[in-house]
Amino acid sequence: MTDFAATKARFILPDGVIYLDGNSLGPLPRAVADHVGSAITDEWGQMLITGWNKAGWMALPRALGDRLGRLIGAGEGHVVLGDTLSVKVYQALASALAMVPDRRVILSDTGNFPSDLYMAEGLIGMLGDGYELRTVAPEDVADAIDDTVAVLMLTEVDYRTGRKHDMAALTARAHAVGAVTVWDLAHTAGAVEVDLAGARADFAVGCTYKYLNGGPGAPAFIYVAPRHADTAVPALSGWLGHDAPFAFDLSYRPGAGIERMRIGTPPILQMRALEAAMDIWDSVDMADLRATSVALCERFIAGVEAACPMLELASPRDAARRGSQVSFRFDDGYAAMQALIARGVIGDFRAPDIMRFGFTPLFIDAGDVDAAVAIITDVMTTRAWDRPEYKVRAAVT
Repeated sequence: MTDFAATKARFILPDGVIYLDGNSLGPLPRAVADHVGSAITDEWGQMLITGWNKAGWMALPRALGDRLGRLIGAGEGHVVLGDTLSVKVYQALASALAMVPDRRVILSDTGNFPSDLYMAEGLIGMLGDGYELRTVAPEDVADAIDDTVAVLMLTEVDYRTGRKHDMAALTARAHAVGAVTVWDLAHTAGAVEVDLAGARADFAVGCTYKYLNGGPGAPAFIYVAPRHADTAVPALSGWLGHDAPFAFDLSYRPGAGIERMRIGTPPILQMRALEAAMDIWDSVDMADLRATSVALCERFIAGVEAACPMLELASPRDAARRGSQVSFRFDDGYAAMQALIARGVIGDFRAPDIMRFGFTPLFIDAGDVDAAVAIITDVMTTRAWDRPEYKVRAAVT
């Protein structure tokens, strides 16, 4: 069994704060500062450019990809890190479309993260030639998968409500009509059990600064199924995706397997931060994490609903259909969230009316849940949120 009291001790958690926003930015693992400091002073400082060889910088994207792959059901050699999530969405989507050249429809849902849809729109604008982004309500996705669809592009866990798609079922349905799948695991990796290989997903992407605790700006990842690894066409043919980067050929030749999905220079300091965070995961069993997450979410929902009838549950009530977050609707949700943050309960707000709380067993326990419920109850029942300063919108909500 995973010792979550031990994992909690490995994070820096400010006094007086109950951090329920690890689904947006994970907290700082204690080991990160020294690990990154060593990379700065001992590697960059002393090795200078020789660090690419001596310190293994060039191998980090694959090495971290293999460690992360264990958490998402991907075998070794099929995940690589680098760039941002939006870049990886574009890269995976373009490669997927190239695999179905006789079709023009990208199918997604209206609950998808807007950035993913923006990237699809931008790619379509570049391609022209009748390409179409078709979006339907999340519950209508299965029925919308037909033989006009080239690519099914979905975020497994909805960023607003935590609603969870059935990856295996929808992937099978897409494959049955000859479509290719791209799954965004931004709110899945490190939060719920994932089996990319078992679900036969074609492509998957995700970020590492949320549940994986890699820090602000931590690199994204991309997965390509083994059956596509040596044939997927990398639309963004970057230098480090070349078969022989230091041959300096004037024409692009894709590298072998997942290496072809590398693009630019890896962000070494960010990767060292993630490397230290990943050490925590070596002691975590994903089944234990999921079971504990469900218990924490159920405890939170029961407590809030019993005391705060003005809050409406926006997340699925069935835990099997929900990720590791709980969302409530409230017309003045932004102000209410600011009041909670002022009292030390940090969640976040998503327009137009969603108060969002993330539950990460690595550093949240039942005592934190009960303390958070007590503060939420006080803020909501006394209308402590109804103050002018809590209604002024900040740049980041």
